Amino acid sequence: MSVIILGIESSCDDTSAAVIKDGVLMSNVIASQKVHEAYGGVVPELASRAHQQNIVPVVSEAIRQAGIEKGDISAIAFTRGPGLLGSLLVGTSFAKGLALALDVPLLDVNHLHGHVLSHFIKESPDGEVPEFPYLCLLISGGNSQIIRVDSPYKMEVLGQTIDDAAGEAFDKCAKVMGLPYPGGPYIDRLAAEGDPKRFRFSKPHIAGLDYSFSGLKTSFLYTLRDAKVENPNFIEENKADLAASLQKTIIDILMDKFSKAVKITGIKTIAIGGGVSANSGVRDAVQHYADCHHLKAFIPKRLFTTDNAAMVAVAGYFKYLNKDFCDISLPPFARVTV
Repeated sequence: MSVIILGIESSCDDTSAAVIKDGVLMSNVIASQKVHEAYGGVVPELASRAHQQNIVPVVSEAIRQAGIEKGDISAIAFTRGPGLLGSLLVGTSFAKGLALALDVPLLDVNHLHGHVLSHFIKESPDGEVPEFPYLCLLISGGNSQIIRVDSPYKMEVLGQTIDDAAGEAFDKCAKVMGLPYPGGPYIDRLAAEGDPKRFRFSKPHIAGLDYSFSGLKTSFLYTLRDAKVENPNFIEENKADLAASLQKTIIDILMDKFSKAVKITGIKTIAIGGGVSANSGVRDAVQHYADCHHLKAFIPKRLFTTDNAAMVAVAGYFKYLNKDFCDISLPPFARVTV
């Protein structure tokens, strides 16, 4: 009998539902929220209300696209955290209600685990997946971590940010430049037109495998502030070069620690995940590093880098195989590490 997992993701501002059948993705529906652009960031209350409006049609569409009936579902996987508590409550409550109605078990998924296991999303039965162990560079708006993955059930954080994450550095620096939210994709597009060696920004000197991006943000801010004193149009005239130099600096910081982790562990398979792994420069840098050092690199489709229910469903699928079900009384949580 087939194992069919319905995944539900509502940790931030995207409502998503996906169906996986025997480990193969059958559907993945995402409803994004444009309302936050006007505010320069996600407004939690608005996000929660949008989830309430979107979750029923999104889940219904995922089931329809998968070509299944609700009664075919073996279990429901949902993002329990971390994320915005109000948004998580919407997805968690819906998953619990549907599980009760269908009399199927619940699978609670750590959002970060979902990103790490996104490489196991197979769109066909013969899709290639990583071999264990592998190193995953998890980079998103709120997290920058190097994670050793020994199995779907055993992960170890080797290093992580001690302040801001890479995604925050992209978005906050973009905001100073007057770019729309979210700023990361705009920086990526501008960087393709600029000179990455034009400007130099400070890089941290943090021991071990931990990251820091607060100093970079300060250096970037001071560069713009001082230059604008002499030329009020400095940002507009140098946007592409600023973006290219900023992106290169962030990538250098990320790859410096990631390459150290590879040398320390001796692991030959690497991967990236999270929203910032959609960045063209990051993807190229990781692939180039893998090619130069004879490593196997797994770089996800851009569709699976942002918040999506496919990664929740695949993480839930592993938990189902391990009979790792959760009690219906478990509440969502806002913060946690892998």
